[in-house]
Amino acid sequence: MSEITILGIVGSLRKDSYNHAALKAARELMPEGAVLELIELHGIPVFNQDAEMALPAAVQEFKRRILAADAILFATPEYNYSVPGVLKNAIDWASRPFGESAWTGKPAALMGASPGSLGTARAQYHLRQILVAFDMPVVNRPEVMIANAAQRFDQDGRLTDAPTREQIRKLLAALARLAKAGSRDGG
Repeated sequence: MSEITILGIVGSLRKDSYNHAALKAARELMPEGAVLELIELHGIPVFNQDAEMALPAAVQEFKRRILAADAILFATPEYNYSVPGVLKNAIDWASRPFGESAWTGKPAALMGASPGSLGTARAQYHLRQILVAFDMPVVNRPEVMIANAAQRFDQDGRLTDAPTREQIRKLLAALARLAKAGSRDGG
């Protein structure tokens, strides 16, 4: 396998999202031989099973980008103890129609940032439960849960917290290893 392409998906539509900023930091921390491409969820309509046989253009492009990637990096906020609706909606679209999921077997890693003290722990655990349905191998360690995000990012959205940057670096290295292992196994 040549260069590993990781698709970074931010689970927030917010302009100044800490999770988007965390993905930008991850781009700077990629291991050698890997690249991180970012995609946002703007423009993906609310899932409607009646439309799944003729996918909307934004969904077709989203699925294309997932299929082209070697691995996925989710950066999710936590809303009401779970994943944001916009992220769950996008996951649902990319899994349809039945039997044509773009997620199946795709290596993944999770991280999340929150102004709260738990740093998206509950959202990440719910996201892990969702990914089981697609037989996606997920990096277990390290867990990157960026708590008290306002103190970890500067006013320009740059991740300034060195221990958090190191955790993200380790997460990305683990994801790259998982993606390489999957390619050797024929995945």
